[in-house]
Amino acid sequence: RVDLAAAFRLAVRMDLHEGVCNHFTLMLPDGKRFLLNRYGLHWSEVTASNLLALDAGGRILEGEGEFEKTAFYIHSRIHLANPKAACVLHTHMPYATALTLLEPGRLVMVEQNALRFADDIAYDDTYNGLVVDNAEGDRLARVLGSKRVMFLANHGVIVVGPTVAEAFDLMYYLERACRLQVLARSTGLPFRKVRPEVVRETYRMILADTPKYAGAHFEALKRILEREEPGYSR
Repeated sequence: RVDLAAAFRLAVRMDLHEGVCNHFTLMLPDGKRFLLNRYGLHWSEVTASNLLALDAGGRILEGEGEFEKTAFYIHSRIHLANPKAACVLHTHMPYATALTLLEPGRLVMVEQNALRFADDIAYDDTYNGLVVDNAEGDRLARVLGSKRVMFLANHGVIVVGPTVAEAFDLMYYLERACRLQVLARSTGLPFRKVRPEVVRETYRMILADTPKYAGAHFEALKRILEREEPGYSR
């Protein structure tokens, strides 16, 4: 609960949020319940204690308030389809979303931050409107498969990980990579290519270090919150 609440507060600080939309979830260790932000709260208001706990049927087991329908249908189906996706983060963060508006809307492997995603991005190129039923949630889960990142055409992105720390670290670096590519595209000049073997080896090395690095990164960010917004953990 504390880690998930921290992720919401940090997303506000990094401009990765939007209104009272978007959603983060975390499957609890029993594999039957997941935590979700309550509908209507700004992410700067989220705390460890006001997160909702839901089951796969949409029943609220802990907490008060309601949840956004699209949040349930997106997240619950991904959690069920991919047990390794313990933490699921969905945002309309600006630079990543900007790429989903383009044709073909791909993150090109031309920069070091992008290379950490070399073999881990799924692309859903069909925007079907709001996700308001299990069928569309299941479709998104199939497109994502075993990847850790999914670009949703005309919509936003989904990032998954085994822990809040790893998922948040991915989301952070995804937005950094997308920002650099949007800036580079704005020049009108061609990308400078990276050799395929360098892409593969860099991805392998970063992936191997991800749990350690993501844990250290997230703990450092939480220390900032403890100093400046200690109420998040209550």
